[in-house]
Amino acid sequence: METRLLQILVCPVCKGTLRHDREHQELICPTDRLAFPIRDGVPVMLPGEARALDQAPEQ
Repeated sequence: METRLLQILVCPVCKGTLRHDREHQELICPTDRLAFPIRDGVPVMLPGEARALDQAPEQ
């Protein structure tokens, strides 16, 4: 994922900074403890599509 894109994307819930988890292809919001998936190179920034960080990532 491009660094420039990461600089402008924010969490849709709290508007906080996101961290890119390359291993699981997710954008992580540490404040809300949510992980937003990246599918086919496109971040899915819908709160309903996010998983709680307490859950295991889907394989």
